[in-house]
Amino acid sequence: MPPDRAATVEVSSALPQVSAWRAALVRLSLATLALIALALREWGEMVQIWWHSESYSHILLIPPIIAWLVWIRREDVAQVAPRGWWPGLVTVALALTLWLAGRYSELNLLAHAGAVAMLPAAVLALLGPRVAALLALPLGFAVFLVPFGDEIVPPLQFLTAEMAIALTHAVGVPARIDGIYIHTPAGLFIVAEACAGVRFLIAMIALGVLTSFTSFASWRRRAAFMLACLVVPVVANGIRAWATIYIAQFVGAEAAGGFDHIVYGWIFFALVVALILGVAWRWFEREPEDAGWSLEELRASAMLAALERHSGGTRALLLGTLALAAAAAALAFGLRAG
Repeated sequence: MPPDRAATVEVSSALPQVSAWRAALVRLSLATLALIALALREWGEMVQIWWHSESYSHILLIPPIIAWLVWIRREDVAQVAPRGWWPGLVTVALALTLWLAGRYSELNLLAHAGAVAMLPAAVLALLGPRVAALLALPLGFAVFLVPFGDEIVPPLQFLTAEMAIALTHAVGVPARIDGIYIHTPAGLFIVAEACAGVRFLIAMIALGVLTSFTSFASWRRRAAFMLACLVVPVVANGIRAWATIYIAQFVGAEAAGGFDHIVYGWIFFALVVALILGVAWRWFEREPEDAGWSLEELRASAMLAALERHSGGTRALLLGTLALAAAAAALAFGLRAG
């Protein structure tokens, strides 16, 4: 076959898949807009939290990270035909149910989680399990869009106080503890909510998940790295609290507190991140582009082949998604009216 003829056949064979992707992405965009509009109140609340709360300001980086994770798999994704998947509507329904439960119970965590879960569920329903498997990491990483962690602030306050008092006694400074209050000759110190370290712990968990799946192939190394991301920030925060108390014995509580806020906000987290990544660097096993399942693994998967027996057209799945969203909207209106 002449070279120009071969090129023509190759291009023409690729056109149907390009057309299928264009139609599928348009329908996914419509479904996404509808689901965001449905939960617009929750998305507005989350954006306000991301922007105004220091504990959750790191979430502003999550959308660009998700976009980057999708971008580095774009060539593999382009080689898979998008197929609507009827069981995916069940995941959409479950996400909508979680959102409704949060609204009904006035538990923001549930409502926010449901609002976020709608979007990966729509990807699964409209693009199919094979595409969702290729994009498992960015879809799963969307969980970090949900502001969570306030529930662990009190235990972290007490843990930080206990570490600080133990280290204070270890260096010979007389002190006594009463819950989160530490009495020393330099004054009274309180392990406030902002000093519990929850914002850095949550950010480190997100960083740990991202690094674990983009840089490690071994589950043992992933587990070890995640353990470090959990333990090191907590221990480091206890050392930071102790250091503030210790420095205050020489320069006064007010000066030590001012220095602590500068270090804690601008330097502390960077040092902890550098420490963890610096130690783990030598054990990195792969580049981010190699994260996740390969095309060969997905093509050989009998489970995915079995799941795709329930495939359907993306147009029908879009209508199904919109119907579920409309039903959820009616139920939400009914709950509010009631």
